[in-house]
Amino acid sequence: MEPFRNEPYSDFSDEGPKAEYLEAIDTVKSKLGGHIPVIIDGKPVATDQRIVSIDPANPDTVVGTTGSATLAEAQLAITAAKQAYVDWSRRSAQERAEFVHRIGDLIAERKFEISAWMTLEAGKNWAESEADVAEAIDFCRYYAHQALRLDEPVSVVGYPGESNESFLIPMGVGAVIPPWNFPLAILVGMAVGPVAAGNTVVLKPASNTPVLGAHFMDIVAESGLPDGVINFLPGPGSQIGDFLVDHPDTRFVNFTGSKEVGLRIAQRAAVVHPGQKWMKRAYMEMGGKDGLVVDETADLELAADAAIRSAYGYQGQKCSACSRLIAVGSIHDELLDRIVAKTAALEIGPGVENKAVGPVISEAQHRAILGEIARGQNEASLVLGGEPIDRDGGYYIAPTIFAGVEPQYRLAQHEIFGPVLSVLRAADFDDALRVANGTEYGLTGGLCSSDPDRIERAKREMHVGNLYINRKITGALVGVQPFGGFNMSGSNSKAGGPDYLRLFMEMKSVTQHLP
Repeated sequence: MEPFRNEPYSDFSDEGPKAEYLEAIDTVKSKLGGHIPVIIDGKPVATDQRIVSIDPANPDTVVGTTGSATLAEAQLAITAAKQAYVDWSRRSAQERAEFVHRIGDLIAERKFEISAWMTLEAGKNWAESEADVAEAIDFCRYYAHQALRLDEPVSVVGYPGESNESFLIPMGVGAVIPPWNFPLAILVGMAVGPVAAGNTVVLKPASNTPVLGAHFMDIVAESGLPDGVINFLPGPGSQIGDFLVDHPDTRFVNFTGSKEVGLRIAQRAAVVHPGQKWMKRAYMEMGGKDGLVVDETADLELAADAAIRSAYGYQGQKCSACSRLIAVGSIHDELLDRIVAKTAALEIGPGVENKAVGPVISEAQHRAILGEIARGQNEASLVLGGEPIDRDGGYYIAPTIFAGVEPQYRLAQHEIFGPVLSVLRAADFDDALRVANGTEYGLTGGLCSSDPDRIERAKREMHVGNLYINRKITGALVGVQPFGGFNMSGSNSKAGGPDYLRLFMEMKSVTQHLP
């Protein structure tokens, strides 16, 4: 395997990559509407029900369908993963790593085509889609290298008359439940991390974006990964998800999604069911109400750009998105004016046209966001946007800005998960830190400042898992910025970091008497 390096991004202002992406979109459009079944033990399994995936920019367009599993298929998937674990867990770390690295290489070979699928299924523009796919590639390659590192003996202290060694071993069968907003990157990372460590998994993709998960399974099959190591189980979360979490053969649960669902899963995972021989490990990566602090020493042009990129990238549908802009003292009005002007200039339209702001993921999300905007107008001043945009029936919402938001308002506390930015005024830097930390979340945050002392204070005092200084607060790179947050943002598993695979392994110590 080559040394790890992050997959590079394309410059779509260059005619070469632009032409390639447009060609990929045309290719994908010619393949829309296909059906992908449930995949258990490497084999397609027919089901009576289907999940229909649509283009959020044009809901009349069916991207594709997947099978929708019942509890019967869920049991088959658990059984297949359990059986595959016997062989897979005994394979060398080198062999496992080579399989996982190859999956990343195969994704890289068709990066634009998979990105185009994402543009149509998830509503992401070109740069957002490619970044998602690049992150999936990075996860595969990085975790392959980490599997080799964690295969090395654990350092222990010597003792006279004994040979002592400690080493890490895999755990068993895991349930992997990823979100729709990074339908390849997070799905892939959550699945191949445990697999690289020697576990097997049942993967339940998000119902809004199952087709991308199905394309991942095509690559898994092409890689030669043994049957049953990754099983593909689309289906209703309230049934299939609960079954996987509760099953006595499930050794761990790996979840990314909303706080409400994550807390429910954590509670269920704590219950010991008949036949269960272990306490399950459960990793819950949840939401955020992320704040960017801008003080009076900041470069306001840089700060405005950072805020807009963080707030409206992928329509604000990122747990790391900037949903609170906290302006210190006298710069509030000027910064707000800059933000409003720049946001008003953002182009809105479908991802296939590579517009800055596309549709939100679904009708339900569209309705929920508009409901929060309507509610917010009872709290603060709506200074921009707030209305739906009618185009081809797509789920568009104009980028929205509220001003005069107080820290205790719902606009400053509730995760909306859409293109909505709340602007708050802080009296001074101490007040700004208090406001920034004044939510139940602690995922990402940022500071724009030229004051070295304040930057050092932010490093110590802003209670977030990922803190960004003088840049946007989204876009963590695998291996560079391990990602995960505090408090109700989850268990801080630090995806893309050196400790991630360790979460899915146990340490065994062996002592042998020396004659």
